[in-house]
Amino acid sequence: MRAKKIQKLIVKYVTASISAAEWDELQLWLAEPDNEKVFNDFVEINYVIDHTMKAYDTKKSKELLLHKIRQDKRLLGRYKLANVLKYAAIIVFSVGLGYIVHQQTEKEVTVEPSMPASNFITLELEDGNIKVISEDGTSEVRDALGNVVGNQKGSQLVYGTKDNNLPEKLAYNTLKVPYGKHFKLQLSDSTIAYLNAGSSLKYPVKFLKGKDRTVFLTGEAFLEVAEDAEHPFIINADDLHIKVFGTKFNVNAYPEDKVKEVVLVEGSVGLYIGGETADSSGPTVLTPGTRGSYDNTEKDITTEPVITSIYTSWVQGELVFRNMTFENILKKLERQYDVTIINENSKLSSVEFNASFDDMPIGKILEYFKGAYDIDFTIINDKKIIVN
Repeated sequence: MRAKKIQKLIVKYVTASISAAEWDELQLWLAEPDNEKVFNDFVEINYVIDHTMKAYDTKKSKELLLHKIRQDKRLLGRYKLANVLKYAAIIVFSVGLGYIVHQQTEKEVTVEPSMPASNFITLELEDGNIKVISEDGTSEVRDALGNVVGNQKGSQLVYGTKDNNLPEKLAYNTLKVPYGKHFKLQLSDSTIAYLNAGSSLKYPVKFLKGKDRTVFLTGEAFLEVAEDAEHPFIINADDLHIKVFGTKFNVNAYPEDKVKEVVLVEGSVGLYIGGETADSSGPTVLTPGTRGSYDNTEKDITTEPVITSIYTSWVQGELVFRNMTFENILKKLERQYDVTIINENSKLSSVEFNASFDDMPIGKILEYFKGAYDIDFTIINDKKIIVN
Protein backbone atom coordinates (compact mmCIF):
# COMPACT_ATOMS: atom_id res chain seq x y z
CA MET A 1 0.00 0.00 0.00
CA ARG A 2 1.50 3.33 -1.04
CA ALA A 3 2.39 5.94 1.57
CA LYS A 4 -0.11 8.49 0.26
CA LYS A 5 -2.87 5.91 0.45
CA ILE A 6 -1.94 5.10 4.06
CA GLN A 7 -2.01 8.76 4.97
CA LYS A 8 -5.44 9.23 3.43
CA LEU A 9 -6.84 6.18 5.24
CA ILE A 10 -5.59 7.40 8.62
CA VAL A 11 -7.01 10.86 8.00
CA LYS A 12 -10.35 9.35 7.02
CA TYR A 13 -10.35 7.18 10.13
CA VAL A 14 -9.92 10.05 12.57
CA THR A 15 -12.28 12.34 10.68
CA ALA A 16 -15.08 9.75 10.72
CA SER A 17 -15.26 9.51 6.93
CA ILE A 18 -13.74 6.08 6.29
CA SER A 19 -15.74 3.46 4.41
CA ALA A 20 -16.01 -0.19 5.39
CA ALA A 21 -13.73 -1.24 2.50
CA GLU A 22 -11.15 1.39 3.44
CA TRP A 23 -11.38 0.30 7.06
CA ASP A 24 -10.45 -3.24 6.01
CA GLU A 25 -7.46 -1.92 4.08
CA LEU A 26 -6.20 0.04 7.05
CA GLN A 27 -6.55 -2.91 9.39
CA LEU A 28 -4.65 -5.15 6.97
CA TRP A 29 -1.84 -2.60 6.84
CA LEU A 30 -1.61 -2.51 10.63
CA ALA A 31 -1.41 -6.28 10.73
CA GLU A 32 1.76 -6.38 8.61
CA PRO A 33 4.90 -7.01 10.75
CA ASP A 34 7.02 -4.77 8.50
CA ASN A 35 4.90 -1.81 9.51
CA GLU A 36 5.68 -2.12 13.23
CA LYS A 37 8.47 0.48 13.14
CA VAL A 38 6.22 2.93 11.29
CA PHE A 39 3.45 2.22 13.74
CA ASN A 40 5.71 2.73 16.78
CA ASP A 41 6.90 6.06 15.36
CA PHE A 42 3.27 7.02 14.94
CA VAL A 43 2.40 6.16 18.54
CA GLU A 44 5.42 8.07 19.84
CA ILE A 45 4.37 11.18 17.91
CA ASN A 46 1.17 11.16 19.93
CA TYR A 47 3.16 11.35 23.14
CA VAL A 48 5.77 13.80 21.92
CA ILE A 49 3.10 16.37 22.77
CA ASP A 50 3.96 15.75 26.41
CA HIS A 51 7.43 17.36 26.60
CA THR A 52 7.89 16.10 30.16
CA MET A 53 7.61 12.48 29.04
CA LYS A 54 10.14 10.17 30.74
CA ALA A 55 9.31 6.85 29.03
CA TYR A 56 6.67 5.31 26.84
CA ASP A 57 5.80 1.68 26.18
CA THR A 58 5.08 1.54 22.44
CA LYS A 59 4.62 -2.24 22.47
CA LYS A 60 1.83 -1.98 25.01
CA SER A 61 0.25 0.88 23.08
CA LYS A 62 0.37 -1.14 19.87
CA GLU A 63 -1.45 -4.02 21.52
CA LEU A 64 -4.02 -1.62 22.95
CA LEU A 65 -4.63 0.09 19.62
CA LEU A 66 -5.04 -3.19 17.73
CA HIS A 67 -7.42 -4.39 20.42
CA LYS A 68 -9.48 -1.22 20.13
CA ILE A 69 -9.49 -1.43 16.35
CA ARG A 70 -10.91 -4.93 16.56
CA GLN A 71 -13.58 -3.62 18.94
CA ASP A 72 -14.37 -0.73 16.62
CA LYS A 73 -14.62 -3.10 13.66
CA ARG A 74 -17.40 -5.03 15.33
CA LEU A 75 -19.19 -1.84 16.28
CA LEU A 76 -19.06 -0.22 12.85
CA GLY A 77 -22.38 -1.69 11.75
CA ARG A 78 -24.19 -0.53 14.88
CA TYR A 79 -22.80 2.89 15.69
CA LYS A 80 -21.59 5.94 13.88
CA LEU A 81 -17.83 6.00 13.53
CA ALA A 82 -17.69 9.27 15.46
CA ASN A 83 -18.85 7.38 18.56
CA VAL A 84 -16.25 4.68 18.01
CA LEU A 85 -13.32 7.06 17.74
CA LYS A 86 -13.37 7.86 21.44
CA TYR A 87 -11.96 4.39 22.11
CA ALA A 88 -8.88 4.81 19.95
CA ALA A 89 -5.55 4.70 21.77
CA ILE A 90 -3.96 7.35 19.55
CA ILE A 91 -4.36 10.96 18.49
CA VAL A 92 -3.77 11.86 14.87
CA PHE A 93 -2.89 15.31 13.67
CA SER A 94 -1.29 16.64 10.50
CA VAL A 95 2.15 17.06 12.00
CA GLY A 96 2.28 13.40 12.90
CA LEU A 97 1.00 12.22 9.55
CA GLY A 98 3.73 14.02 7.68
CA TYR A 99 6.35 12.48 9.93
CA ILE A 100 4.97 8.93 9.68
CA VAL A 101 4.85 8.88 5.92
CA HIS A 102 8.28 10.48 5.71
CA GLN A 103 9.70 7.70 7.88
CA GLN A 104 8.23 5.04 5.62
CA THR A 105 9.45 6.41 2.33
CA GLU A 106 11.11 9.76 1.72
CA LYS A 107 10.81 9.41 -2.03
CA GLU A 108 7.04 9.13 -2.14
CA VAL A 109 6.02 12.06 0.03
CA THR A 110 7.55 14.77 2.22
CA VAL A 111 5.37 16.85 4.52
CA GLU A 112 6.95 19.55 6.65
CA PRO A 113 5.32 20.10 10.05
CA SER A 114 3.63 23.47 10.35
CA MET A 115 4.37 23.76 14.08
CA PRO A 116 6.13 21.75 16.80
CA ALA A 117 3.98 19.17 18.55
CA SER A 118 4.75 20.75 21.92
CA ASN A 119 2.74 23.80 20.88
CA PHE A 120 -0.61 22.02 21.34
CA ILE A 121 -2.81 22.26 24.42
CA THR A 122 -3.37 18.65 25.50
CA LEU A 123 -5.64 16.74 27.85
CA GLU A 124 -4.43 13.44 29.27
CA LEU A 125 -7.44 11.25 30.05
CA GLU A 126 -7.79 8.76 32.90
CA ASP A 127 -6.69 5.85 30.69
CA GLY A 128 -3.51 7.64 29.61
CA ASN A 129 -4.73 8.64 26.15
CA ILE A 130 -3.90 12.15 24.96
CA LYS A 131 -6.53 14.48 23.48
CA VAL A 132 -5.42 17.55 21.54
CA ILE A 133 -7.46 20.67 22.38
CA SER A 134 -8.25 22.90 19.41
CA GLU A 135 -8.68 26.48 20.62
CA ASP A 136 -11.06 27.33 17.80
CA GLY A 137 -13.16 24.18 18.10
CA THR A 138 -15.48 22.28 20.40
CA SER A 139 -15.34 18.76 21.80
CA GLU A 140 -16.64 16.44 24.50
CA VAL A 141 -14.54 14.81 27.21
CA ARG A 142 -15.57 11.28 28.10
CA ASP A 143 -14.55 8.90 30.84
CA ALA A 144 -13.46 5.27 30.37
CA LEU A 145 -17.11 4.16 30.24
CA GLY A 146 -18.04 6.67 27.55
CA ASN A 147 -19.89 9.07 29.86
CA VAL A 148 -19.60 12.76 28.95
CA VAL A 149 -17.75 14.41 31.84
CA GLY A 150 -16.84 17.73 30.27
CA ASN A 151 -17.31 20.04 27.31
CA GLN A 152 -14.69 22.18 25.60
CA LYS A 153 -15.43 25.30 23.62
CA GLY A 154 -12.54 27.42 22.44
CA SER A 155 -10.08 28.17 25.23
CA GLN A 156 -12.37 26.88 27.98
CA LEU A 157 -13.09 23.42 29.34
CA VAL A 158 -16.03 22.87 31.71
CA TYR A 159 -16.63 19.68 33.72
CA GLY A 160 -20.00 18.53 35.09
CA THR A 161 -21.30 19.57 38.49
CA LYS A 162 -20.80 17.58 41.69
CA ASP A 163 -24.45 16.46 41.48
CA ASN A 164 -23.92 14.37 38.35
CA ASN A 165 -24.39 10.61 38.28
CA LEU A 166 -20.85 9.60 37.39
CA PRO A 167 -19.40 6.49 39.10
CA GLU A 168 -18.01 7.13 42.60
CA LYS A 169 -14.36 6.55 41.80
CA LEU A 170 -11.31 8.79 41.77
CA ALA A 171 -10.14 9.32 38.18
CA TYR A 172 -7.78 12.08 37.05
CA ASN A 173 -7.38 14.19 33.93
CA THR A 174 -4.33 16.37 33.28
CA LEU A 175 -4.52 19.59 31.27
CA LYS A 176 -1.23 20.87 29.84
CA VAL A 177 -0.79 24.34 28.38
CA PRO A 178 2.38 25.00 26.33
CA TYR A 179 4.42 28.16 26.18
CA GLY A 180 2.66 31.00 24.42
CA LYS A 181 -0.88 30.01 25.45
CA HIS A 182 -3.43 30.36 28.28
CA PHE A 183 -6.48 28.26 29.12
CA LYS A 184 -9.53 28.39 31.40
CA LEU A 185 -10.70 25.28 33.24
CA GLN A 186 -13.82 24.80 35.35
CA LEU A 187 -13.71 21.75 37.65
CA SER A 188 -16.67 19.60 38.65
CA ASP A 189 -17.16 21.58 41.91
CA SER A 190 -17.35 24.87 39.92
CA THR A 191 -13.82 25.90 40.94
CA ILE A 192 -12.24 27.93 38.12
CA ALA A 193 -8.55 27.71 37.23
CA TYR A 194 -6.82 29.98 34.73
CA LEU A 195 -3.64 28.26 33.55
CA ASN A 196 -0.72 30.37 32.40
CA ALA A 197 1.78 29.45 29.68
CA GLY A 198 3.90 26.36 30.34
CA SER A 199 1.61 25.03 33.08
CA SER A 200 -0.24 21.82 33.85
CA LEU A 201 -2.98 20.82 36.30
CA LYS A 202 -3.88 17.28 37.30
CA TYR A 203 -7.37 17.06 38.84
CA PRO A 204 -10.18 14.57 39.53
CA VAL A 205 -12.87 14.25 36.89
CA LYS A 206 -15.28 14.21 39.85
CA PHE A 207 -14.57 15.17 43.45
CA LEU A 208 -15.73 12.49 45.87
CA LYS A 209 -17.89 13.06 48.91
CA GLY A 210 -15.93 12.85 52.15
CA LYS A 211 -12.58 13.39 50.41
CA ASP A 212 -10.41 16.49 50.13
CA ARG A 213 -10.48 18.20 46.74
CA THR A 214 -6.84 17.59 45.80
CA VAL A 215 -5.19 18.81 42.59
CA PHE A 216 -1.56 18.91 41.39
CA LEU A 217 -0.09 22.03 39.80
CA THR A 218 3.08 22.69 37.82
CA GLY A 219 3.56 26.24 36.59
CA GLU A 220 1.21 29.15 37.27
CA ALA A 221 -2.53 29.36 37.85
CA PHE A 222 -5.06 31.82 39.19
CA LEU A 223 -7.81 29.98 41.05
CA GLU A 224 -11.30 30.90 42.18
CA VAL A 225 -12.08 28.03 44.54
CA ALA A 226 -15.73 27.14 45.14
CA GLU A 227 -16.56 27.27 48.84
CA ASP A 228 -17.11 23.89 50.51
CA ALA A 229 -16.22 23.77 54.21
CA GLU A 230 -16.64 19.99 54.37
CA HIS A 231 -14.20 19.36 51.54
CA PRO A 232 -10.98 21.44 51.76
CA PHE A 233 -9.30 22.26 48.47
CA ILE A 234 -5.65 21.15 48.40
CA ILE A 235 -3.10 22.23 45.79
CA ASN A 236 0.07 20.16 45.60
CA ALA A 237 2.89 22.14 43.98
CA ASP A 238 5.77 19.72 44.44
CA ASP A 239 6.78 20.07 48.12
CA LEU A 240 4.61 23.15 48.74
CA HIS A 241 0.97 22.52 49.59
CA ILE A 242 -1.85 25.05 49.77
CA LYS A 243 -5.07 24.39 51.69
CA VAL A 244 -8.15 26.53 51.01
CA PHE A 245 -11.91 26.44 51.53
CA GLY A 246 -13.16 29.19 49.23
CA THR A 247 -10.95 31.98 47.93
CA LYS A 248 -9.18 33.69 45.03
CA PHE A 249 -5.41 33.50 44.73
CA ASN A 250 -2.49 33.11 42.35
CA VAL A 251 0.08 30.30 42.51
CA ASN A 252 3.40 30.57 40.70
CA ALA A 253 5.23 27.24 40.92
CA TYR A 254 7.40 26.72 37.84
CA PRO A 255 9.95 23.97 38.59
CA GLU A 256 12.86 25.95 37.14
CA ASP A 257 12.25 28.97 39.41
CA LYS A 258 14.08 29.34 42.72
CA VAL A 259 10.97 30.50 44.58
CA LYS A 260 7.31 29.47 44.54
CA GLU A 261 4.82 32.25 45.20
CA VAL A 262 1.24 32.32 46.47
CA VAL A 263 -0.55 35.69 46.31
CA LEU A 264 -3.91 35.88 48.07
CA VAL A 265 -6.63 38.14 46.67
CA GLU A 266 -9.65 37.03 48.73
CA GLY A 267 -10.30 34.61 51.59
CA SER A 268 -7.68 32.69 53.53
CA VAL A 269 -5.15 29.99 52.66
CA GLY A 270 -2.65 27.92 54.60
CA LEU A 271 0.78 27.03 53.22
CA TYR A 272 2.44 23.76 54.23
CA ILE A 273 5.83 22.21 53.56
CA GLY A 274 5.94 18.46 53.01
CA GLY A 275 2.78 16.36 53.43
CA GLU A 276 -0.56 17.85 52.39
CA THR A 277 -1.41 19.25 55.83
CA ALA A 278 0.97 17.32 58.04
CA ASP A 279 3.47 20.05 58.92
CA SER A 280 3.85 19.73 62.71
CA SER A 281 4.50 23.46 63.15
CA GLY A 282 1.19 24.36 61.54
CA PRO A 283 0.51 26.30 58.34
CA THR A 284 1.70 29.72 57.29
CA VAL A 285 -1.63 31.53 56.96
CA LEU A 286 -2.02 34.24 54.34
CA THR A 287 -4.48 37.11 54.54
CA PRO A 288 -5.73 39.10 51.50
CA GLY A 289 -3.04 41.28 49.97
CA THR A 290 -0.22 39.02 51.14
CA ARG A 291 2.37 37.05 49.21
CA GLY A 292 3.82 33.84 50.59
CA SER A 293 7.18 32.87 49.10
CA TYR A 294 8.62 29.38 49.42
CA ASP A 295 12.37 29.07 48.85
CA ASN A 296 13.04 25.74 47.13
CA THR A 297 16.60 25.62 48.47
CA GLU A 298 16.15 26.90 52.02
CA LYS A 299 12.80 25.09 52.43
CA ASP A 300 11.20 27.97 54.29
CA ILE A 301 8.26 30.35 53.78
CA THR A 302 8.30 34.14 54.11
CA THR A 303 5.40 36.58 53.76
CA GLU A 304 4.99 40.23 52.81
CA PRO A 305 2.20 42.61 51.74
CA VAL A 306 1.93 43.18 47.98
CA ILE A 307 -0.25 44.79 45.33
CA THR A 308 -2.08 41.69 44.12
CA SER A 309 -2.93 43.04 40.66
CA ILE A 310 0.76 42.90 39.74
CA TYR A 311 0.67 39.12 40.11
CA THR A 312 -2.75 38.48 38.56
CA SER A 313 -2.60 40.82 35.57
CA TRP A 314 -1.56 37.97 33.24
CA VAL A 315 -5.14 36.63 33.42
CA GLN A 316 -6.25 39.75 31.49
CA GLY A 317 -3.38 39.35 29.02
CA GLU A 318 -1.10 41.91 30.64
CA LEU A 319 2.54 41.62 31.67
CA VAL A 320 3.61 43.58 34.75
CA PHE A 321 7.21 43.63 36.03
CA ARG A 322 7.89 45.27 39.39
CA ASN A 323 11.40 45.23 40.81
CA MET A 324 12.01 42.11 38.73
CA THR A 325 15.46 41.01 37.68
CA PHE A 326 16.24 40.98 33.98
CA GLU A 327 16.88 37.23 34.22
CA ASN A 328 13.34 36.61 35.50
CA ILE A 329 11.84 38.98 32.94
CA LEU A 330 13.44 36.96 30.14
CA LYS A 331 12.02 33.74 31.62
CA LYS A 332 8.53 35.20 31.62
CA LEU A 333 8.88 36.44 28.06
CA GLU A 334 10.03 32.99 26.94
CA ARG A 335 6.95 31.40 28.47
CA GLN A 336 4.44 33.96 27.29
CA TYR A 337 5.68 34.11 23.69
CA ASP A 338 7.11 30.59 23.25
CA VAL A 339 10.57 31.84 22.26
CA THR A 340 14.17 31.14 23.24
CA ILE A 341 16.09 34.17 24.57
CA ILE A 342 19.87 34.00 24.89
CA ASN A 343 21.35 36.65 27.18
CA GLU A 344 24.90 37.48 26.13
CA ASN A 345 25.06 40.45 28.50
CA SER A 346 25.50 38.76 31.90
CA LYS A 347 25.82 42.12 33.69
CA LEU A 348 22.12 42.69 33.08
CA SER A 349 20.94 39.44 34.71
CA SER A 350 20.58 40.80 38.27
CA VAL A 351 19.48 44.33 37.32
CA GLU A 352 15.88 45.06 38.38
CA PHE A 353 13.34 46.73 36.10
CA ASN A 354 9.79 48.09 36.25
CA ALA A 355 7.53 47.87 33.22
CA SER A 356 3.94 47.10 32.19
CA PHE A 357 2.65 45.84 28.84
CA ASP A 358 -0.79 45.19 27.45
CA ASP A 359 -1.32 42.32 25.06
CA MET A 360 1.21 43.12 22.31
CA PRO A 361 3.81 41.40 20.11
CA ILE A 362 7.15 40.65 21.74
CA GLY A 363 8.83 42.90 19.19
CA LYS A 364 7.10 45.90 20.74
CA ILE A 365 8.32 44.90 24.20
CA LEU A 366 11.88 44.57 22.96
CA GLU A 367 11.65 48.00 21.34
CA TYR A 368 10.62 49.45 24.71
CA PHE A 369 13.64 47.98 26.53
CA LYS A 370 15.91 49.14 23.73
CA GLY A 371 14.59 52.70 23.83
CA ALA A 372 14.23 53.07 27.62
CA TYR A 373 17.32 51.21 28.81
CA ASP A 374 19.55 51.07 25.71
CA ILE A 375 19.41 47.26 25.69
CA ASP A 376 20.08 45.91 22.21
CA PHE A 377 18.35 42.80 20.89
CA THR A 378 18.78 40.73 17.77
CA ILE A 379 15.84 38.67 16.53
CA ILE A 380 17.25 35.67 14.66
CA ASN A 381 13.85 34.31 13.72
CA ASP A 382 10.40 34.20 15.25
CA LYS A 383 11.61 31.71 17.87
CA LYS A 384 15.08 32.95 18.86
CA ILE A 385 16.21 36.25 20.34
CA ILE A 386 19.70 37.32 21.47
CA VAL A 387 20.43 40.04 24.02
CA ASN A 388 23.63 41.60 22.72
